Amino acid sequence: MSSYARNSMKKSICFIANIEFSIKAFLVDHFKAMLPIYDITVITNTDNVDFLRMMGLNIEVIHIPIERKIFLGRDIAALFKLYSLFKKKHFNALHSITPKSGLLSMVAGFLAGVPIRTHTFTGQVWATHRGYKRKILKAADKIIALCATHILVDSHSQRDFLIRENVVSKSSSHVIANGSMCGVDGERFAANPAARREVRQAHCIADSDFVFLFLGRLTRDKGLIDLAKAFKDLCAVYPNIHLVFVGPDEESMKSELISICSPYDARVHFKNYYDMPQNYMAASDVFCLPSYREGFGSVIIEAASTGVPSIGTRIYGLTDAIDDGQTGFLYEPGNIEELRNNMVVLLENRDLLTQMGMRARSRAMNNFSKDIIVAGMLDYYRKLFSGDNISDKY
Repeated sequence: MSSYARNSMKKSICFIANIEFSIKAFLVDHFKAMLPIYDITVITNTDNVDFLRMMGLNIEVIHIPIERKIFLGRDIAALFKLYSLFKKKHFNALHSITPKSGLLSMVAGFLAGVPIRTHTFTGQVWATHRGYKRKILKAADKIIALCATHILVDSHSQRDFLIRENVVSKSSSHVIANGSMCGVDGERFAANPAARREVRQAHCIADSDFVFLFLGRLTRDKGLIDLAKAFKDLCAVYPNIHLVFVGPDEESMKSELISICSPYDARVHFKNYYDMPQNYMAASDVFCLPSYREGFGSVIIEAASTGVPSIGTRIYGLTDAIDDGQTGFLYEPGNIEELRNNMVVLLENRDLLTQMGMRARSRAMNNFSKDIIVAGMLDYYRKLFSGDNISDKY
């Protein structure tokens, strides 16, 4: 049998995301497991259509300019390009993972008659909005759910929220294992004394100093103003503490965060982009995610896998990632005093810090390992293509 004939027998799946980064961050491990079984195509907004081949994955990447923000004319043009491509390629399944790509590809896939259409919800922008903006963004998610044949959600608490908000139904929505888009690589995210020294030396932080870390997009809905205020309050009492922000400054927040922390701004450090986040995890003592909305909080389990406990807000997504009082602490969003108190507890009790870090690592490996999530995704598609029933949890 020729190579072409063998490939033509494979089911074809097209994955769609707004940006190249989302593909790299969430889907590469899935692709490695799926390629021997399925023909994979990727659609994203990228100038480098060979980025997956450069990573050793023989996957066609198609550039379609799907914008993250709303641009009506460009969005309509992207919708028609997706529709035309779906009609031409005759994919067996579509799978979108970001909001705008989900809206456009699920509508286009519905119109083109693609038989299996999955969207993964990873958090709702509208959850922190009010008024007409909330209604419009929520309506977009409802359209995604209506046009999709199947819905995946990356945490159980987020799925419960979407069911309560009548965005998805219980029967059509599912969570792989205990949640997470891709799980965590326990070998990559692990304690690393050499990386700890290297990162700290780069920021002139002593080995004995205490480091709070935030890693992610620098935006207001991540609660960074709250974190900066809580940190400043502690600086007057604890001279050996540092706060490190790692991630792109999407809303030009750096100067404001520095101003809030003045006169202790020398203890606030920034790293705009870093392709080895595990090194910053290893260099930290406590991970902080004071967010007002999250889908799951993958960075929490990455920190946990590294043996670092977390402090996060008591919102859907993070309640799945943090076992309150065991692997870290949860607090009410916006409650700076509660955040500060939790930071103090871990600052002053190194034995508790160590115990929480050990429990966090164990929980991450037992519940959220990469192998568990990748196996769950394979089982998901096996059941979709065989017509088997899909359970609420794999």
